[in-house]
Amino acid sequence: MSNIINAICCLINNPIINLQATYLGRSRINNVGDALERYVQDLFINGFNLDENQRNPAISEHFSYLGNTSNPPDMMLKGGDAIEVKKIESKNSGLALNSSYPKAILTADSPMITATCKTAENWQQKDMLYVVGIVNGENLQALALVYGVDYAADESVYETIKQRIKTGVETIEGVEFTPTKELGKIKRIDPLGITNLRVRGMWHIENPFKVFSYVYERNFDHAFNFMAIINDEKWQALINRQELISLIEHTPNAQLIDINIKNPNNPAQLKSAKLIQFFVGESA
Repeated sequence: MSNIINAICCLINNPIINLQATYLGRSRINNVGDALERYVQDLFINGFNLDENQRNPAISEHFSYLGNTSNPPDMMLKGGDAIEVKKIESKNSGLALNSSYPKAILTADSPMITATCKTAENWQQKDMLYVVGIVNGENLQALALVYGVDYAADESVYETIKQRIKTGVETIEGVEFTPTKELGKIKRIDPLGITNLRVRGMWHIENPFKVFSYVYERNFDHAFNFMAIINDEKWQALINRQELISLIEHTPNAQLIDINIKNPNNPAQLKSAKLIQFFVGESA
């Protein structure tokens, strides 16, 4: 079955960054968000050259679930990761997660997922993969793939805040207010200080390029920047990783680098990870 290695190899071999020419106006896709989501699907099924009659069976072969805009995740790989796709339009914009806080992992008993998602396959827990695209008009300028366990704190951190907001008057950061009646923002919820919550239940998190700027820096002279971070435990579990290693060795614009990243639950601790970076040409 497909995994993150297949997606990265597909991207390097097919650096398609013009969403207008590739998706918009075709196959009943009328907005950039849907185009980005379809682009991500095509990365995992190597679907860029497939027509609809070929693409549909490929989707069914590799994915057990395709979601909706109201509930996470956007898609699930059979026997593999849950995937959440996010589009932003500015290089430093945060991600709007709406009523769902960021997830290190996705569990089948989560109240945020649909019944269809829970029964899509026989599963209890999936790694959560965040795919974040920066889109400028018709062009995909940057793409990041990061796992929730490297990006978000444990569920208990967010759930504690969520439960506190449901009750009467709160004192958070020394300010007393009634969460159900007053507007406000609770900042620095997690140990990394990257997640905040508007009191009406709108969760936001800083984008991966900003969160991991201490290990990866975009080059804005490039037409497209790509970053993927895979912790060593996950990396060792990917049995097709040699395929990516070999491809990178023969691709001048790609690199595989050993890095150390902060533990989202305790930034004083570092853990080993792989950084895959790739770029396309010069910007116009």
